[in-house]
Amino acid sequence: MPKSIIYLLLAVIGAVIPYTIFIFWLMNNGFNISLFFHSIIDNPISLFAWVDVLISAIALIYFIVTDKKPVPPNKRILSIIATLLVGVSCGLPLYLYFRENYTNNVN
Repeated sequence: MPKSIIYLLLAVIGAVIPYTIFIFWLMNNGFNISLFFHSIIDNPISLFAWVDVLISAIALIYFIVTDKKPVPPNKRILSIIATLLVGVSCGLPLYLYFRENYTNNVN
């Protein structure tokens, strides 16, 4: 199976699984923003996970913006949007899919 297809599958999985968990949380708690943020800082392990994801997202966005591979700007923007709206679990494999796919098409 080509790497680009694996990256695309990982991007879909990276969007579906986190959002499924988030939807279940919303069904149990409603759209309670204060509870959401309280849950983030409620205990050290939750805060650790969120800080790790935040730093990873910043690093990924920096990588997408500064990467020298010839990936079209609209694909870079889409990857950044996916990172901000879904997370690194979707944004990273999506960018790698675009990068791999575009590199293969150019060669």
